[in-house]
Parts: sequence; C-alpha cells; structure tokens
Amino acid sequence: MSTPPHEGEALIPRPPLTTAALRAAVAQIAPAYLGQFVDHLDLATEQAARQSTVAPLHAFLTQWGEFVAIHRRPATAARLRALEQRVAAATDRQAVTAALAEIREITDAARRDR
Repeated sequence: MSTPPHEGEALIPRPPLTTAALRAAVAQIAPAYLGQFVDHLDLATEQAARQSTVAPLHAFLTQWGEFVAIHRRPATAARLRALEQRVAAATDRQAVTAALAEIREITDAARRDR
C-alpha cells in the first residue's frame, strides 16, 4: 500500500502534452473527469477537421495540461475548489476580487508547470 503524498507533493510526474499521456494522467488522478476529457477531445478533433486548423487541438492540450498540473497536487486542487465556492457564494466585490486573484495565481502556476 502506498502512502499518501505530503501536502503540495505531486501524485504523478508531469506528463507530456500528448492526448495519450494526458488521458492516462486524468484516468489516474481524476477519473471522474475522464468522460469530459474524451468528449472535449472528440469536439476538438471535429472542430480541427472542420476548420482545417490544429488550433482546437492545441487549446485542448493546453486546457487539459493545466487541469492535470493542478489536479496532480491534491492540496492545490482542493484550494482551487474552495476558492471557486467562495466566488460563487461571495456577496461583496472585495471578496470576489481576492478569490479571483488567488485563482489566477493557481492557474498561472499550472500554465508554467505544464
């Protein structure tokens, strides 16, 4: 039996930005999202073919690379969920602004990590 990672420690190494590697990562760290991953991949593939451009596939890889970068660290994923709930429940602008700033920090860090 493996021991749980320490806070901030990654569950898995950072995967390369390929559909196969990201699919495997999502299946391991957030299996509940695998259906959304497949649906999004199908949509991106259809859009790429229809538009004769790889831009939808690039956007897909970027979005899911960031998702994996966040969710491979459970403490980061939990913090992001808490901040999203705070934004949804906030009644004043200052609270929303502060929570959104921290969300931005998390997503920027994930973008750099992918």
